[in-house]
Amino acid sequence: MATYVMLAFKVDRRECAKTPAMAVDDLAQLRHTAAHLLAHAVVDIFGDDVKLAIGPAIENGFYYAFLKTPAFVPEDLPRIEARMKELIGEDLAMSGEPISRDAAEKHYRDRDQPFKLDILAGIPDGEPLSMYTIGAFTDLCRGGHVNSSKDVGAVKLMSIAGAYWRGDEHNPMLQRIYGTAFPEQAQLDEYLHRLEEAEKRDHRKIGRELDLFSIEEQAGPGLVFWHPNGGRIRSVIEDFVRKQLRDRGYEPVYSPHVVHEDVFLTSGHLQSFGESMFGPIDVEEQRYRLKPMNCPGHILIYKSKPRSYRDLPLLLAEFGTVYRYERSGTLHGLLRVRGLTQDDAHLFCTPDQLQGEYENTVDAALTMLRAFAFDDFRLFVSTRPTNALGDPQVWERAEAAIRNACDHAGLAYEIDEGGGAFYGPKLDIMVRDAIGREWQLSTVQVDFNLPGRFDLTYRGADGEDHQPVMIHRALLGSMERFFGVLIEHFAGAFPVWLAPVQAAVVPIGEAQFDYAEEIGARLRAADLRVAVDRSNERLQKKIAMHQAGKVPYMLVVGKSELASGEVNVRERGGSQRAMKPDEFVANVTAEIAART
Repeated sequence: MATYVMLAFKVDRRECAKTPAMAVDDLAQLRHTAAHLLAHAVVDIFGDDVKLAIGPAIENGFYYAFLKTPAFVPEDLPRIEARMKELIGEDLAMSGEPISRDAAEKHYRDRDQPFKLDILAGIPDGEPLSMYTIGAFTDLCRGGHVNSSKDVGAVKLMSIAGAYWRGDEHNPMLQRIYGTAFPEQAQLDEYLHRLEEAEKRDHRKIGRELDLFSIEEQAGPGLVFWHPNGGRIRSVIEDFVRKQLRDRGYEPVYSPHVVHEDVFLTSGHLQSFGESMFGPIDVEEQRYRLKPMNCPGHILIYKSKPRSYRDLPLLLAEFGTVYRYERSGTLHGLLRVRGLTQDDAHLFCTPDQLQGEYENTVDAALTMLRAFAFDDFRLFVSTRPTNALGDPQVWERAEAAIRNACDHAGLAYEIDEGGGAFYGPKLDIMVRDAIGREWQLSTVQVDFNLPGRFDLTYRGADGEDHQPVMIHRALLGSMERFFGVLIEHFAGAFPVWLAPVQAAVVPIGEAQFDYAEEIGARLRAADLRVAVDRSNERLQKKIAMHQAGKVPYMLVVGKSELASGEVNVRERGGSQRAMKPDEFVANVTAEIAART
């Protein structure tokens, strides 16, 4: 197999956590070998007329790309998978040998394999070549395999997808057969179960079902329209975050969406992030850009007047909407968009204040995430990238500050080499959701560079000017991505404090409509989000509709409830009991207070 192109052994860390005896590289080698077995099985079944391309291990498994006439169809997958399992059971040894370029070219020319010859042509002269054999199948490959087919364990073929050779539409369209593999069947079963759960929880599907948001084709891809139900949830989240910020001493600010291009030249965004920026927009012979980040605006607010050490730390916060050009092929519902709103803040402090402020910020992030029922975290310190701005020694100071803050707070972390932003290192907080998937949400960055680029100063106690340090932080990330993750975490069944409709009042008949409206008014007066169902549908259909809408509570009122002044409360989980409206309000209010 040609691992000389398009082969990045990127393996999902979550899967490795499920297989403690197997390291990341070992899982990649297992899946790499599975790709060889896939090609072996295809050739066994369909013959040597199949043209072979490449077969890498990828994040969640592996694939192999073929050209076949007639094309593969989904019904072929069970046959191929069955043959792969036979090969695994045969305990076939994997062995590799060096080969000369002439011999390799003859091997593939004799077998009429044009894509392999194309790969060989792209390998520099003098680079060592090797061929690996497993069973009756031999392929060009650099290596990185398990010892035997039996070591592959459990495999599952997942899908077929088209892809142009080398990504060029002028080249032939190949077919990739995708699969996954694990050391044990139980691990594969668990992974497949997670996929089924993920499909049920897909935020795009639930978003349509609950009428939360849409991405309108007429407006353009990657631009989100928040519908009333989604807007209610977003408002609750923003109100919660604002309260947390007030309690921690943040000041609210607002900055323009369009800013002169020179600002981004000074910040370095134009040089390091220009391809992802919208614009330029020419106005009166001046060039403007839609802002991709909020930090330059907050820097200009800081710089608008002289600052003293007595003013620091200065904590500026904004729900700032930014715009970034993401290629259409990378867009994905709410998780990857072109217009996004960050719960953004920038802290300006003295060097002596840095560690304490950083620790406070990380504590705020973890506190915030726990409020939304995310309790399982992993932390990554992301270090200097290749496109970094500034002196490496300044980067070392910033990285040390992050490590020291984590150590002092007793927080375990891993290192993400080269994963920092171009202006500073950062701490990324990964959260694990209800079905075990990891998401990167909170980011806290240390920045010694932008204060220098914008010539920021404060007057110190010694009467001299000094340069402040910046902390960039987004505790939820972006509202769009966070909402998408939240939808999937709760499968749309939001806790009562977040639910767009917390209670639906359902009268059995028209005779109870006025009583239902009275109950609705009493609940609204208690600041609950309520819907009164005045439709003429039968009771069971009304209940089914509100169940489908994942409403936490239904308050059914009929003749007996009207007579007794009570409501029949049906919880989303199925239990029900009669109670007075004031008792219901007290219970729900306490539930909300306990969660927030």
